[in-house]
Amino acid sequence: MRRQGTSLIARRLTWINMLASGTALVLASLMLMAYDFVTFRNTMVANRSVQAQIIGSNTVTALTFDDPQTAERTLAALSAATHVEGAGLYRPDGRPFASYLRDAGLDALSLPRVPADAVEWYSFEGLRRMHMVRRILQDGVPLGLVYIRSDVEEATERLMAYAIIVGAVLLVSLIAAQLVSRVSRRAISEPITELAALATRLSSDRDYSVRATMTGHGELAVLISAFNEMLHQIQDRDRSLRESHDLLEHRVQERTEALKESNKELEAFCYSVSHDLRSPLRSIDGFSQALLEDLDGKIDEGSAGFLKRIRAATQRMGALIDDLLNLSRVTRSELTLKPVNLSALARAVLDDHAMMNPGRRVAVVIAEGLETRGDPRLLRQVLENLLGNAWKFTSKLAEARVEFGSMEQEGETVYFVKDNGAGFDPAYAERLFGVFQRLHAMTEFPGSGVGLAIVDRIVRRHGGRVWADAAIGRGATFYFTLASPASAHAHQAA
Repeated sequence: MRRQGTSLIARRLTWINMLASGTALVLASLMLMAYDFVTFRNTMVANRSVQAQIIGSNTVTALTFDDPQTAERTLAALSAATHVEGAGLYRPDGRPFASYLRDAGLDALSLPRVPADAVEWYSFEGLRRMHMVRRILQDGVPLGLVYIRSDVEEATERLMAYAIIVGAVLLVSLIAAQLVSRVSRRAISEPITELAALATRLSSDRDYSVRATMTGHGELAVLISAFNEMLHQIQDRDRSLRESHDLLEHRVQERTEALKESNKELEAFCYSVSHDLRSPLRSIDGFSQALLEDLDGKIDEGSAGFLKRIRAATQRMGALIDDLLNLSRVTRSELTLKPVNLSALARAVLDDHAMMNPGRRVAVVIAEGLETRGDPRLLRQVLENLLGNAWKFTSKLAEARVEFGSMEQEGETVYFVKDNGAGFDPAYAERLFGVFQRLHAMTEFPGSGVGLAIVDRIVRRHGGRVWADAAIGRGATFYFTLASPASAHAHQAA
């Protein structure tokens, strides 16, 4: 594996060196070739200009005395210039006077169009030919035109020679780059490959005790040293985490045992409350009732009132004990998650209240199709407490209204119970869900102050939350959410 990784990094280093050196060499060669080509072309223009001037000077007499033969002999002297294809002498109006053609197989001469005000003119026909035209003047009077046509094989041959040289140098440079990469392989690629293999091993085995071998110098040595220092710090932190984890597990186990003992004590307390406290309360209530019946008409109204207050207090205390037991059961009972039709539950709860209070007129609004997944027994307790409060706190209204529905809020289904009853001061909304917290006097609206605490426990066990909004004399609205089945299972496990 290490040899494979080393080979891969070495190949990449080789390609990088070859690409860098090759690119630099090609760019430098192209710039040099371009400069040389422009310089050589300017030299060609200068040479043809000198040749045109010499021919013009030597043919003034021939043009003056109309001697084409002498002019042709002068033009024939260009045969010494191997790259001149031909030359011609023309009258000022462009009529041929004399000509020279190096080879009969070449194209015939044709005087190019020259600007009227140009003394000398030239142009290149790609990399094939060059055209040079110069006017022959005597005392400012034009006598004729000299036209020289030449090939540019010199420039082409020069470019080809440069290309061969560049190719050879490039080949030598690439070979040298490969040799340099082989030399640097041990110094660069092997330490980097070792670091990569070590990182892979750390990721899979999580053995932070290993260290990289210190090799190389400069930045590579700093990298290896920093890597080893990082491993040392990770090893220390991993050891601390393991120790903290073991300590945490030990503490969790201790807390679990303590919680089990507390639950046992709570169960014993509930049993004691259920049996040992209920029996004396029933006795007090029963004997008070017996006294009232036996002493009917024999005691004054004040004494009878005291006995009635004793009975009412014992009955209220019994109701408080029942509510506390219900709160305890809600906290300790196991959730049984099933599909629940909340609309049907709400209708059944309100029907029970209507049967118990046949004389009341209450406008009931229940949204259809409100379904969820949860514990049916516990969710019924939620609706019994919330709808029961709505029914109770609207009891003094001639036109009472109780509504149960839902709405979507930030992608979450929010259920609500709304009434137009007595309401409460919203500044005390957070107190509602505590045990024995009441915002109304017993003489005004009866109750133990435990119902909303039970609602809060049940909703939280279902992974949701509950809150309220109200105004004094303008009714109240209680909102609650229920989490997804997976979240409810998680809360049950917790």
